[in-house]
Amino acid sequence: MDLSFTEEQQMIQDAAKRFAENELAPQAEALDQTKDRSILRGHCQQLAELGFMGLNIDADYGGTEAGSVAFSLAVTEVAKACASTAVTMSVTNMVAEVIQVVGSDEQKQQYLPKICSGEYLSGSFCLTEAGAGSDPASMRTKAIKTDTGWAISGTKQWITSAEFAGVFVVWAVTDAEARKGKGITCFLVPADADGITIGPAEKKMGQHGSATNEVHFDACEIPDSAILGNLNEGFRIAVTELAGGRIGIGSLALGIGLAAMEYAVAYTKERKQFGKPIADFQGLQWMMADRMTELEAARLLLMSAADRKERGLSYAKEASMAKLFASEKANQACYSALQLLGGYGYMQEYPLERMTRDVRITSIYEGTSEVQRLIIAREILQAAG
Repeated sequence: MDLSFTEEQQMIQDAAKRFAENELAPQAEALDQTKDRSILRGHCQQLAELGFMGLNIDADYGGTEAGSVAFSLAVTEVAKACASTAVTMSVTNMVAEVIQVVGSDEQKQQYLPKICSGEYLSGSFCLTEAGAGSDPASMRTKAIKTDTGWAISGTKQWITSAEFAGVFVVWAVTDAEARKGKGITCFLVPADADGITIGPAEKKMGQHGSATNEVHFDACEIPDSAILGNLNEGFRIAVTELAGGRIGIGSLALGIGLAAMEYAVAYTKERKQFGKPIADFQGLQWMMADRMTELEAARLLLMSAADRKERGLSYAKEASMAKLFASEKANQACYSALQLLGGYGYMQEYPLERMTRDVRITSIYEGTSEVQRLIIAREILQAAG
């Protein structure tokens, strides 16, 4: 078994690391404190110029064709510097991937070059609703057939990058009489379509720099050609094609956890108590050892899932395992890192306070930890016959 990276994967990781350290890290605190969207917009444009908004997209559409492993590596490096930028990058990549896998030739030609080039600063998924989070089949947004296509009406909640997305992937009920989950269709809706209203930015605990909004559809008219995949088969896209997003969020969590621990370890070597660096105390050394071991295990789970996806193998269980473990262990890592800094870790002038807020959502979005456990258990039971 060869666990080393290819030359291209190493180049992607190195480029992401340089960009994160030189461009993102110096602005991360300002983005968090001011919520200045112009900073995030600039980051998105730079990511597109680096080829990081279409890492697993064919070159014919302007993508990098670097694969899922490179995607995971790049998200981790970006997240080490700025989680708000990393989540936008992760979601946009997944929007592009879903269009590439499920979309028609016309849809691919229409949207993928704009996403990869940065003409569209981001893409957004419109799946979650107030009453349909972990149970998306309970959605109430509807698409009514018209003489020219469809009219979508409803409200989607907690939509990442909605403020400056170029295209929305929208799920809506198209057959209200069908069995639950069977009458849902997926649509590609350009952000400038009539009938779309973006709500004000949500006031969140963390990832303040990331734009998160409600998206309202009021008889938003779109043509038949906007259907992504097949009519009434959109739920399959939600439960299968979006598994790759769990690799992205797991990688994001890993990046935050690693950044927190690296900062804390450096701090313990400088901070002195009782006449010596606190890094010399065995109790603190054990905290470091446990957290870094867990983060390394998370990295290997993510690499396994990304590699399986890249090779065209089933990866739903592995992606859920990686997302579950990485997000929960990254949360622990941030809290341990904050503890290592003591009172300073609680102060906003130190980055641990921001990292601890930013990491919390990773065990919630793209499927909660509880949902990941259900998916993993289901896969185990099915394999057992």
